[in-house]
Amino acid sequence: MTRDTARARSAAQDGLVVVDKPAGFTSHDVVARMRRLAGTRRVGHAGTLDPMATGVLVVGVEKATRLLGHLALTEKEYEATIRLGQTTVTDDAEGEITSATGATGTALSAVESGIAVLTGDILQVPSKVSAIKIDGKRSYARARQGEDFEIPARPVTVSSFALHAHRETKAEDGTPVLDLDVTVVCSSGTYIRALARDLGAGLGVGGHLTALRRTRVGPYGLAAARTLPQLEESLRIMPIAEAAAAAFPRWEIDAERARLLGNGVRIAMPAREEAGPVAVFGPDGRFLALVEEHKGKAKSLAVFA
Repeated sequence: MTRDTARARSAAQDGLVVVDKPAGFTSHDVVARMRRLAGTRRVGHAGTLDPMATGVLVVGVEKATRLLGHLALTEKEYEATIRLGQTTVTDDAEGEITSATGATGTALSAVESGIAVLTGDILQVPSKVSAIKIDGKRSYARARQGEDFEIPARPVTVSSFALHAHRETKAEDGTPVLDLDVTVVCSSGTYIRALARDLGAGLGVGGHLTALRRTRVGPYGLAAARTLPQLEESLRIMPIAEAAAAAFPRWEIDAERARLLGNGVRIAMPAREEAGPVAVFGPDGRFLALVEEHKGKAKSLAVFA
């Protein structure tokens, strides 16, 4: 293989893969599988999904791993089932049940009012078994060691929290429960199982998450996602330029400004109403960099050409 051929093959691998993660797999399991399929260890993901959750997991390969931290901050959408009437140690179905109050007599109007309280800009306390770091140590590690600690509330935005169906049923232990099928559109850092916990707590009956499927991360939805068996059969990596154009506002610049940007010069940037990363493309359509506006200039977040 010539050096030019090796470079071309490596360049062709730069990009994103939108995976439909199966239940029972950790996000790390998916990354390990993709490393084998892509033939490189330089693989990462944007936004962890718990093992019980399924759905969209955006995986970056080679240079596209530098986009992941910015993609992880984009809006996300979920389909979930919340069970009212029981609480668990993990706020989801994988944890031990800690209380079984039952949800008999819970009015649908009260549920809708509780959902309204948890919609918009809210303060949320993540689950103690989340991956959030407390004093440099993962919360779930502290919880497993039996430590007594508190997690500070964090601001998150729940753009939409919609109830689609509800069912009165009985849990395996005979507790009368109320299952709610919902969709949630939210900001990065929002915990859906914490919404389930807080909805149940607000209604006085307890609650936890029994099913979760992520249907979208930023612009990447299930329509673009492929299962692991499909990827084993035919691996398609979305080119990094296509991925960037789909996820971020596009800014096209001329050859001279492209040269300056490539040399590390902070070029003048048009004013924008919204903050956040912008994908910069040269006159030949090449994806050059991801930048953000800072004092009227383009501050580079990641340079690709």
